[in-house]
Amino acid sequence: MQFDNGTLPDGKLIYFASDFHLGAPNQTKSRERENKVVEWLGSIEDSAAAIFLVGDIFDFWFEYNHVIPKGFARFQGKIAELVDKDIPVIFFSGNHDMWMASYFTEEFGIPVYHENKRYVVNGVKLLVGHGDGLGPGDYRYKFLKKIFRNKLCQWAFKWLHPNVGMAIAHKWSSNSRISNLRYDEAFLGDDEWLWTYCKEAEAKEHHDFYIFGHRHLPLDLEVGKSSRYINLGEWINHCTYAVFDGKKVALKRFE
Repeated sequence: MQFDNGTLPDGKLIYFASDFHLGAPNQTKSRERENKVVEWLGSIEDSAAAIFLVGDIFDFWFEYNHVIPKGFARFQGKIAELVDKDIPVIFFSGNHDMWMASYFTEEFGIPVYHENKRYVVNGVKLLVGHGDGLGPGDYRYKFLKKIFRNKLCQWAFKWLHPNVGMAIAHKWSSNSRISNLRYDEAFLGDDEWLWTYCKEAEAKEHHDFYIFGHRHLPLDLEVGKSSRYINLGEWINHCTYAVFDGKKVALKRFE
């Protein structure tokens, strides 16, 4: 179900969350997190005009022609329930689940976006995306992203047996998370590259709110006199999300 620009109905809110990393670091911890995410989705469904899930929902996701990663049944069941209640759910892919393809669109009617997308609601301009590969630096990842997004590379990966492909992917995902841990836990000040990206984007075109994930650190920073950068944090430690009430975006924590 698509979510269109326009006016937010009275009493309704738009919710944003990212970086659930379902599947990490093991089945037990992932199941606990999945249950919490499902509980959160249940707590907001009555007030939700739309729910944006902004990347790295899964710690790894790849769609073979006739196979998807096993697990996450409770999460997918809740998503189906929300869609059946005519609540728009919108996915953005992240760096851990960039190979999301047509499954969620065909099975649930959920749009999946791989790039930033602009929305105007109640006249408020929102720029939404996962945030990976934006801003200065991180040239190694930007190079790898081009490889991972390459259609030929995706086609070649499909020819690996799922047991082999998934094992390689989860090993890579784990190493990536470990190598970036110190950056995830510390505010980098002027070196916050997504903040820099927002400032550069704002100089070209105004948006009231820039809403991203990926950084794993909940942030609410001024971009200009009338715009802010919101980073959604993650659900391994922070369990944070954002709420748009038609005027402002606020960060909240699900206890």
